[in-house]
Amino acid sequence: MFKDFDFSLIYLPIIYIIIAYVIYKILSKIAHQILHFERNEGRKNALQIKRERTVINLVKSILKYIVAVITFLAILNIYGIKTTSIIASLGIAGAIFGLAFQDTIKNLLSGIAIIFDNHYMQGDVVTINGFRGEVIELGLQTTKIKSYSGEVMIINNSLVTSVINHSMTNTNLYLELPISKDVSLKEIEEIMQNVNQKLRNNKNVKNDINLLGIESIDANKYLYKIMIECSAESEFGVNREFMKYLKEEYDAKKIKVPSNYFEIKSKK
Repeated sequence: MFKDFDFSLIYLPIIYIIIAYVIYKILSKIAHQILHFERNEGRKNALQIKRERTVINLVKSILKYIVAVITFLAILNIYGIKTTSIIASLGIAGAIFGLAFQDTIKNLLSGIAIIFDNHYMQGDVVTINGFRGEVIELGLQTTKIKSYSGEVMIINNSLVTSVINHSMTNTNLYLELPISKDVSLKEIEEIMQNVNQKLRNNKNVKNDINLLGIESIDANKYLYKIMIECSAESEFGVNREFMKYLKEEYDAKKIKVPSNYFEIKSKK
């Protein structure tokens, strides 16, 4: 029963798929090497690094689709389907394909526009449709955003109509520190200098602490306002570290804190 059966119809497609996978991996590696990604990152700023990583992911996606289409046509040849006639009729089929897959084409064009117009890149923190998080993947069809609580939103690129990119500029972290009236301004400024020296070891802190001065005064305390420039989405970590060093300085000088909580505010 199996004498006349052509077993090449089974193993050849498998071989083609394996070869296609190997070719895709080789081409991806070559593209990676040609574009010098990951090299000399110490000389590049964060924006350049993220842009390069995003573009290489786009190139890999394009290579994946090209290899997949060629492999599919090669497998059709194995089963006696003349792909030459298929290719020749692509002009007519293109119009039908465009209508059938117009959403896919929209996503593809939108993905390319997002990358080359610098709307956002992989690693950026963005807000899209009210969802805020880090862009963990920017593909030809979709964008994947991961929030800080772990949820991942997958959105079609064509549906990304407006974006708030929090990574394009640093964040200004404003803190209002309640200080007892028996603590002098000179003591506070000395404390801020000590805290500043420790805080500058944090790579997310971009400048020295900006002492803005007294914000308000009441019967028992006054509010002293400061500003810390830090990288996007690092304000809460910077705030916690600042409070740690402030507590150490207060303990060293035996300064009591009024019964008010420190207030954190951030502004771009």
